[in-house]
Amino acid sequence: MALTGDASGPAQVLPLPLASYADGVLGALSSLHPASHLERLDGPALLAERAALAGFRRAGSISAGGGCHLLSAADGFLAVNLARDADWEMLPAWLEAGAIKDWHGLARALRKRSAAQCVDRGRLIGLAVAPEASPSGAPLTPWYREIYRSERRRTPGASAPLVVDLSSLWAGPLASHLLQSLGARVIKVESSARPDGMRSGGTHFYDLLNAGKASVALDFERPRGRAQLRELLLRADIVIEGSRPRALRQLGILAEEIVEESATTWVAISGYGREEPAANWVAFGDDAGVAAGLSRILRECTGVPMFCADAIADPLTGLHAALAAWSSFASGGGRLLSLALSDVVTHCIQFGGPLDAAALKERAAKWRRCITPEEVAAPRARPLPARSARPLGADTISILSGLGVAC
Repeated sequence: MALTGDASGPAQVLPLPLASYADGVLGALSSLHPASHLERLDGPALLAERAALAGFRRAGSISAGGGCHLLSAADGFLAVNLARDADWEMLPAWLEAGAIKDWHGLARALRKRSAAQCVDRGRLIGLAVAPEASPSGAPLTPWYREIYRSERRRTPGASAPLVVDLSSLWAGPLASHLLQSLGARVIKVESSARPDGMRSGGTHFYDLLNAGKASVALDFERPRGRAQLRELLLRADIVIEGSRPRALRQLGILAEEIVEESATTWVAISGYGREEPAANWVAFGDDAGVAAGLSRILRECTGVPMFCADAIADPLTGLHAALAAWSSFASGGGRLLSLALSDVVTHCIQFGGPLDAAALKERAAKWRRCITPEEVAAPRARPLPARSARPLGADTISILSGLGVAC
C-alpha cells in the first residue's frame, strides 16, 4: 500500500491479497526443503525490497522507479516503460513523429492516437508498452507452462544442485537467490560486453540478490565464448534465464537441446511467454502488471490511474520461478518451463478474485475501513550481506577449470 497511490494523497489498497499470495508461494517453497533458511524471509516484504533500498516512493501514474508512466491515448490508458536510454531514440519511429524529448511531449503525442495502435506498433519495434487491460476471467491462467519435456531424468544426489543463472535485473536473480537459500550453488553468467544492468544501478539491491554467487563473464560474440556457455549449461542442474527466446538462439543455444542432452531444469522468464508473436514482446515489472489488469482494478476502485507497488510482476515471478525450478529438480528435471511476467500476475489476480468490478470496489472500501494510515507499513529490506557481490568475471577461470570447461 505504501507504494500505491498519488504522492500527495493516501496510500491505496489493492483489493487482492498479493502480499498473502507471496507468503503462500514462499511457504510452498519452504515445504520442499524444510531445513533451508527460507523461514527467515518475509514474502510480502520481498515485494518491496528494491523500493526500500532505493528510497522509492509512490507516485500515482508514474512508477515508483520513475521509468514507466501510465499515459492517456485517444481511447484509453497504456503503460510506457522507457527503462533504457535507447528506448527514447525509438520514439520518432514508434509514433512517426519528430523528436520527443520528454514525458510531456510523449503524452501530447499519444493523446491523438489509439491505444491499440500504439501498443501494436511499440511491441513490433521492441518497446515495453502495454494496454491498461481488464483482468481476464476463467479459466484460471496457468502461472507456468511446460514447453518441453525430456524422457531422461536425473537422480538428485546428496550434493547441492548447480544453478547457472543467465538472468538480470530482478525476477531471475531473485529466483536464483532463493535457490541459493535452499542450498544451491549458483553461478551468475554474464556477457562481458553487456553485464547485468543492475550492477550500475546505484543501490545495494544488486548485492542483496547476488552476494555469494560466483561470477563468470564470457564473450558471447566469439565462438569460444559461446562454446564455453554451452558447456556450462550442460553441467547445470538448473538454468535460470530471462531473455526473449531469440536472444539465446542467435548464439546457437537451444534450450530444448540442453534439456534433452543433460536432463536439466530450464526456467525461462520473459514478459509474455515463448509463443509467437508474444515471444518477441518486451516487458518489465511495472508494465507487465498493467497488462495483467492491476491498474484497471485500481482505477475502477479509486477513479485515478496508478501503478500497483514497485514493478510488482518481477518479485512475484521470481518467487514462482524458484518454486518451479526446485520442484522440477527434485522430481528429476528434464523440463523446459516458461514463466511470463504477465501470466504470473494474471494468475494471482484470478486466484484472489472476485473479478467483478462492483465486488472489487466493495471489497476495497471494506478493506480501507479496516486499515488506519498508521498501519500502512513502509517498504523494508533485509540487512545487507557482509560481503558484496563478486566483481564481473572474478571467478571465470576457477569455475571453468573446476567444471572441466576449456579456458
